[in-house]
Amino acid sequence: MALDRLIEAIRCKDNPTVAGLDPRLEYLPDYLIKKAFAEYGETLEGAAAAIEAYNRELIDALADVVPAVKPQAAYYELYGWPGMRALSRTIAYAREKGLFVITDGKRNDIGSTMEAYAAAHLGETEVGSRSFEAFGGDALTVNGYLGADGIRPLLEICRQKDKGLFVLVKTSNPSSGELQDRLLDSGETLYRRMGALCEEWGETLPGKYGYSGVGAVVGATWPAQLSELRQALPHTFFLVPGYGAQGGGAADVAGAFDSNGDGAVINSSRAILCAWKKEEGCPPEDFAGAARREALRMKDALKSVR
Repeated sequence: MALDRLIEAIRCKDNPTVAGLDPRLEYLPDYLIKKAFAEYGETLEGAAAAIEAYNRELIDALADVVPAVKPQAAYYELYGWPGMRALSRTIAYAREKGLFVITDGKRNDIGSTMEAYAAAHLGETEVGSRSFEAFGGDALTVNGYLGADGIRPLLEICRQKDKGLFVLVKTSNPSSGELQDRLLDSGETLYRRMGALCEEWGETLPGKYGYSGVGAVVGATWPAQLSELRQALPHTFFLVPGYGAQGGGAADVAGAFDSNGDGAVINSSRAILCAWKKEEGCPPEDFAGAARREALRMKDALKSVR
């Protein structure tokens, strides 16, 4: 089961960190942008080439520190089809370096449309007599608030292809409570019900470490709910966004882990990507080194609360 591989990678590197690869041109050092623009011009192709080069250097610097990366699809869609090519190549390069890849797409649909999303990001696309991995991630974030019709098409792909998924449960954004905290007729919150559904869906994808192939997205910005859900969902592995730039810290995510220090992977995006901008005296050419140093600081901080 795919999340077994993530758990093993976390244990191997003693680091429950996933580095979010959410690049914008303003995050990149000027020399990378100028080099790409010199070859492709100030075009979508030029922007995508700069981002791909940036990602490759980050992956090289982080591959022996973090167990996983999480590219957010929107930051690549922003640059059109060249950006999507950069996403595909980034995923391939990260996997070549032995990293677990969580594609952050938050896909949400039903029936044949969700089957197409599942095939694109986790399965294979049939072209005549041949099949190809369109993007080839190891796991995909999905929005389950359309109900089971939007999840079932993914479960079969995950079983066949050894993939995983992370369902939005209690998201890190400030307004998440407008809907997710609403009480149902049963007296439970909507996010708690979504978590229970993750447990149910996960029964079809059992893992050898007690966690299923259906994970949950639970934000670091809600530490009380994070602890509550950890107790309520013993078989659901957590992807925890909101660490770093969104305000979450090590103490806030302590409740995500079980008694063995397992159960969660913590995402940091801008804090790692833009570390070179904040590190005093860091030359732009050492942006990847700064990202590595920030990832090591995060590793130490998380070790203190696991």
